[in-house]
Amino acid sequence: MKQAKRSLIAYFGKNLGTAVGLVIIWRGVWHILDWVNVNMLGGNILWTAIGGIVVGLAILYLPDNDLKELEKL
Repeated sequence: MKQAKRSLIAYFGKNLGTAVGLVIIWRGVWHILDWVNVNMLGGNILWTAIGGIVVGLAILYLPDNDLKELEKL
């Protein structure tokens, strides 16, 4: 019983660590993009929005030359 409880705690601990790591990475990316928007694009959110859509679609399309990931939405 103790072994099962310990492995359950380890499982949730590992997954929580992964989730926190992803959130911290996303926070860093968000701040960098805000900096680019303000300092390089003059704070014009239209261009960052369009650029974000283009880059996001490219990231989804390029690995396997399709957009099947969007079908899940």
